[in-house]
Amino acid sequence: MKHISSIAFLLMITLFLSFLTGCQSSSENGKAAEDNQQQPIIIQGPMPIEAENFASKLEDVEEEKSGNFVFYKGDVNDYPVIVMKTGKGMENTAAATALAIEKFDPEAIINQGTSGGHDPNLHVFDIVLGKRTVNIGSLKTGDRDDGEGIAPTEWKPMDLMASEGSAGEDPDAENIRYFKGDQDLLAAANAVKDTHEEGKVVEGTIGSADVWNNEVDRIQWFHENYGTSVEEMEGAAGAQIAKAYEVPYLGIRTLSNNKVNGGEYNPDTAAANQDYVYEVVKQYISTQTQ
Repeated sequence: MKHISSIAFLLMITLFLSFLTGCQSSSENGKAAEDNQQQPIIIQGPMPIEAENFASKLEDVEEEKSGNFVFYKGDVNDYPVIVMKTGKGMENTAAATALAIEKFDPEAIINQGTSGGHDPNLHVFDIVLGKRTVNIGSLKTGDRDDGEGIAPTEWKPMDLMASEGSAGEDPDAENIRYFKGDQDLLAAANAVKDTHEEGKVVEGTIGSADVWNNEVDRIQWFHENYGTSVEEMEGAAGAQIAKAYEVPYLGIRTLSNNKVNGGEYNPDTAAANQDYVYEVVKQYISTQTQ
């Protein structure tokens, strides 16, 4: 009986060790799968008209909501892509970008949509690639007393990231802060610019603010002093957050109107821009999977 018990005991030990080995192997395989998981590309669009056309191109789409933000999660050419409806404005975009980075750890972010023209050489349906993006709403007014009026053309840029002290009192903050577009994303966008047949595709400066400028003289002032090609209400906020997390970022904006040369608003520009960005994403994916 003692001999049989010893055999049984050894058998139990062997089975137990096999179980532990199996668990360890399963854990290692799970970790390997997690490590090899592809980071998604995130495409941002403020309004439904600026996001849903691209979302309709995704394969195996799942919809997820968080607060006011909507994520359309799917694939392009078997690569994970998430289209995010951020809502309008700088605050929405900053929050949406931080949330998306924390939730999905993206490979890259493209902020795209419509914009108003600042450059008289650009026309409706032309597309601007954000070689630079700048906040044109971060301004410091002149020091004027009661009754001395206002002088917007004398307002100075205010770089809120120049120091941790008061930006209003720090002379180093009186500079324009530009956020550079990612070079690999720019290269992908330039590689497929001929696919956009409704207008031309150029590199330029995208201006952003929670202000809708309709004064042509004001628009021309930004174009001359900031070098802006277009203006919208989201891109610089997304660029600032992406930079904080060191996530590659690019703004791609189509002109839906241009007051400086009489270009009238055309809502069809939103879909055309998304069609082009879809080609950009496919090109970028091809460079990431080589």
